[in-house]
Amino acid sequence: METNVNINTKKEKRKKRRKIMLGILLGYLAITLVGYLGISYYFSSHFFDGTRINGIDSSKKTITEVKESIIEKIDSYALKIELRGGGVETIKAPDVKLSYVDDQRVDQLMEEQNQLKWILSFSDDNKHEFNAGTTYDKALVETRMKEMSCFQESNIEKPQDAYIDDNGETYEIIPEVDGNELNWDKVKEVLIAALDAGETEISLEELGCYEQPSIYQDDETLNKELEILNRFTATNITYDFKDDRLEVVDRQIVQDWLVTEGDGEYSINQDKVTAFVADLAYNYNTFGLKREFKTRRGNTITLTGGDYGWLINKSKTEEELVALIEQGFVGTIEPVYTYTAQNRGVNDIGSTYVEISIAAQRMWCIKDGNVIVDTPIVSGNPSRGDATPKGGCWAIDAKKRDAILTGEGYSTPVTYWLPFNKNVGIHDADTWRSAYGGDIYLTNGSHGCINTPYGNAEKIFKNVEIGTPVIVY
Repeated sequence: METNVNINTKKEKRKKRRKIMLGILLGYLAITLVGYLGISYYFSSHFFDGTRINGIDSSKKTITEVKESIIEKIDSYALKIELRGGGVETIKAPDVKLSYVDDQRVDQLMEEQNQLKWILSFSDDNKHEFNAGTTYDKALVETRMKEMSCFQESNIEKPQDAYIDDNGETYEIIPEVDGNELNWDKVKEVLIAALDAGETEISLEELGCYEQPSIYQDDETLNKELEILNRFTATNITYDFKDDRLEVVDRQIVQDWLVTEGDGEYSINQDKVTAFVADLAYNYNTFGLKREFKTRRGNTITLTGGDYGWLINKSKTEEELVALIEQGFVGTIEPVYTYTAQNRGVNDIGSTYVEISIAAQRMWCIKDGNVIVDTPIVSGNPSRGDATPKGGCWAIDAKKRDAILTGEGYSTPVTYWLPFNKNVGIHDADTWRSAYGGDIYLTNGSHGCINTPYGNAEKIFKNVEIGTPVIVY
């Protein structure tokens, strides 16, 4: 059995060991605390590991060392200026006398740093970004700008608006030219802003410093104008007056007639259209005008009156012409006529007509160049003032069967009635006449009409149409 003496001895030994262990632990803690406080003291004047200030690695640097690094960085500062087309300009610190101004931001960061928490700095985010206080001579910004190649006159290409050009065959849009002309005030503004912010790279194009065209190729008004111009000038209208007589309204003429209304709209100069149509009428109207005519006897006479021929309706022709130009019409047309003749050629009488010779008291009906009727007649009695009008060319106005001709003191039925000059016309007269031709008309002539044997009147009636020319001489 263990004695009390031995038990007490063992207890004392254990107490002694505990004291020794406690002493060791306290010594270790003291050493650790001294070391921690020592490091903490170090970080009272040095920045924690991993600290970055204004992009500079400031680990274990003092305030002075950080400021020296900032000064060194500012001294080597350069602002890269990207130009349109890939060019680059640079403003360096010496160009504008850029220098550091101690604004105590670094000192403030040191004050804000809790030196006792240095052990936690390994996991902390110690990045501190701010714009270091700087000063520079803003007047030197313009001095540097004047030196830049992008502001040299020989290097500047001004912007150009998109525009419409005539290539000789059609109109086309020539695209805008962006050029490279910079806005001086805008560039100065963005350079100062960049220097103030400490930026190291800017793009003048992205910042809107270039002068821009005011009209681009996709401009709505410009494309509207292009469409109208090409539609109007696609016009090629041919007026065919036969016998190689052509009048053409083509691209060149339409171009001369164009009038701009603004906002991409165009119209046709009405005065020029009127003048053009007036020329058509002057050159090609034949209604009631002089014309040469070769008689059955072979002699050529001049006819000076009548109501036969071509007469252009000028107002309607003008209206139609403008409408066709606006459509861009291509083709051959005729003017709008008030009166038309049998033939559009130089000889508008053509090959089908009625010829009456008062002196010979004879009438011929020619159809397609062939004489189908050659008949004696009795014309108006000149001694009573009823002479048949002559010296002109008229057109048959109507074709009537079983008509009754009336006048002062008479009412006469006829089977075939072909009026050509108001109440003067061709008709049968066998019911009261048995003889024709000779000098009958001088003493027993008609009231002005052409009295014709029944059979010949019938044949003429059946072979002519309303509008067939009747030549009386």
